[in-house]
Amino acid sequence: MTTLSGVLPVVPTPFTPDGAVDQAAFLRLVDFALEAGVDGLVFPGMASEVETLTPEERAGLVAALGQRVAGRVPIVVGASDPDPERAAARAEEGRRAGAVAAMIMAPNRLGADVAAHIDFYSRVAAATSLPIMLQNAPAPMGAGLSDSAVVAVAKAVPQVRFVKEETLPCGQHISAMIAEAGDALDAVYGGAGARYVIDEFERGAAGTMPALEFADVHVAMARAFKAGDKATARRLYSRTLPFLLFQAIFRVRATKRVLAARGLLSSVHARAGGPGLDRHDEQEVAALIAEAADLFAIHPVRT
Repeated sequence: MTTLSGVLPVVPTPFTPDGAVDQAAFLRLVDFALEAGVDGLVFPGMASEVETLTPEERAGLVAALGQRVAGRVPIVVGASDPDPERAAARAEEGRRAGAVAAMIMAPNRLGADVAAHIDFYSRVAAATSLPIMLQNAPAPMGAGLSDSAVVAVAKAVPQVRFVKEETLPCGQHISAMIAEAGDALDAVYGGAGARYVIDEFERGAAGTMPALEFADVHVAMARAFKAGDKATARRLYSRTLPFLLFQAIFRVRATKRVLAARGLLSSVHARAGGPGLDRHDEQEVAALIAEAADLFAIHPVRT
């Protein structure tokens, strides 16, 4: 059985100012995550702007990630695709790079048809040896399956061992899945950018998979919670929330500004769609970063 727990952030994709993939910057972010003490890494995911990457860019970064990590922490490869054969091929690409599991989103096109999802994941499982993490994202990105539907898929497809739950209210869904799944699942993880992480931990989530910018803070929070120091865990959680609420709107554009402020990125270029930051947003993000700056024990904010 593959064991995955703790803080497993999603690595973003850095781009040069002209929009090309910056692999050197990508590896700096991987090094930062390892220095922060993360328990694993996820790539690519929605926080990686995965929908904007070409197959060649994606394959190159997955391979580079595997080489850099070299088995020091587990890697979960993002392999989502509405076509099961392509999803399996992406999983195998990750396996060759050293990934221990493949995260695959329940496709939106299948809606609430449980039989169709069982067929989809069965076809993926037939073409890859990796354990599968079912990513249950809300529509329009994913299918937003019910708790019972997710558990039904896991029971019908033994290779589905994990769930990343991102539909709201995440905590209630995590509790229901854990109660209903029994040994059909090894673990359920929180999503939603760690905005509900303490509630998820209280309900038995095995870990959290946020964006990368607060990796060291999230590691300290998770370790405090695991050690029984819930007061410290909650204090750190409360300190991260103001920024994470803003990040819920601006997504990777906000994430990259924190990483740039910490000297880890020289370019905040983003390919992904979604709202950009105007002058007032930039001022607010800068103020939120400054308010959290004392939490960054490594790579402090540059003034």
